[in-house]
Amino acid sequence: MSGQDSGSAAAAESIWRGRRGGVTVGAFALIFLAAIEALAVTTVMPVVSADLHGEALYAVAFSGTLATGVIGMVAAGAACDRMGPRRPLYAATLLFLVGLVIAGVAPSMPVLLLGRLVQGLGAGGQTVALYVVVARFYPPAVHGRVFAAFAAAWVVPSMIGPFLAGAVTQYLHWRWAFLGVAALVALAFGLVAWLLRGADLGGGSPRTDGRLGQRLLCAIVVAVAAVGIGFAVDAPGPSRWPLALSIAVVIAVAIRPLLPPGTLRADRGLASVVLLRGIVSGGFFAAETYIPYLLIARYDVTPVLAGLALTFSAVAWSTGSWAQGRFGDRWGTRRIALVSVGLIAVGIGVQLVVALGALAPIAAMAGWTFGGAGMGLLYPRLTVETLADSTPADQGFNSSALSIADSTGSAMAIAIAGVVSGTVVLAGSGFPGVFLVALGVIALGLIPATRLTGPRRG
Repeated sequence: MSGQDSGSAAAAESIWRGRRGGVTVGAFALIFLAAIEALAVTTVMPVVSADLHGEALYAVAFSGTLATGVIGMVAAGAACDRMGPRRPLYAATLLFLVGLVIAGVAPSMPVLLLGRLVQGLGAGGQTVALYVVVARFYPPAVHGRVFAAFAAAWVVPSMIGPFLAGAVTQYLHWRWAFLGVAALVALAFGLVAWLLRGADLGGGSPRTDGRLGQRLLCAIVVAVAAVGIGFAVDAPGPSRWPLALSIAVVIAVAIRPLLPPGTLRADRGLASVVLLRGIVSGGFFAAETYIPYLLIARYDVTPVLAGLALTFSAVAWSTGSWAQGRFGDRWGTRRIALVSVGLIAVGIGVQLVVALGALAPIAAMAGWTFGGAGMGLLYPRLTVETLADSTPADQGFNSSALSIADSTGSAMAIAIAGVVSGTVVLAGSGFPGVFLVALGVIALGLIPATRLTGPRRG
């Protein structure tokens, strides 16, 4: 092959050149801002809930956003299959922006919760639309690189996001953690709209999906039920757990039409890919949501320092994702899954020991790098597997199913952890119970991890 041919081949496979590079830059910007927002909110929410006298709604402020994201994912997945991903991406980004503004000006915790619910609708739809953009616009050979780039968009936010959010909260006001991101999202939205003007993202199927109404109804039921688990902590003592478990059963029934057949049974292949994503997300984010809370409330750590735990984890996440993009095909999905589940379990185990008072707070910050590394290895790999097991006719459904499992698993685990935090006291607080829940959820991930078979390629 001549030097000119080699250069042409390299350009064809690049995700940063020509029109493809423009789309990559736009998607990178959206992921970057989503990372800033997620890390900022996790860092500042202990202060927000105290300022607005909404400690009882702490867990719901997270689980509610994830729950409404399920509705956005279903709607965006169907819209992408029917009309292509461009308009769903734009609509979702606008909802995300509106939700940030509502939360930033909220005079009370219920209003802030409303903003978080709207934000979730947009965030869920945006994730699915971006996955379909990748599937439609990039060749399969570079999908791993694209998702590694998405994870790399967390590098700078992970370094400065938690620290900056803590500093803004400590020296200015927590409201700027929402409104500042909203201003940047508005700028990025204009940039993305301009960059995607000439991109060929494909069309949609003119067929009408007769099950769309059913799926949207199921998504609404799942979202409402997931939020309801969080409110179970306010129920009278004897009824808390029966209520929470009954709602969990409702979610299990309602979510089935939104996922590939056999997902809840951990059938081999795509079903286990989707199930594993939901389980590891639930365990990881149930723990991460409470780490800054533990450090601030139990050990009187400043918001700036508490954010370092998320910084270390996010850097490890990005490093793990880079390694997956470089060596994932050689290592194999099943091996990556088992190693990742183990790493996340180690990270959560360290938090449990810190919560029990047997280790210093700094161990929580260092230990959470294991959790981040495990998620970095596994998260993009499961996305690549899902797209490789999809056809143009079901890319939207499968992408939304992956994100639905992700958000629902996280919402349920965070909400149940909130119930445990309010009812189970170990070592003088509810924090050890939270990390025990997260550790138990992660252990369940071993079941689908052993049933991954690899995707259909070619």
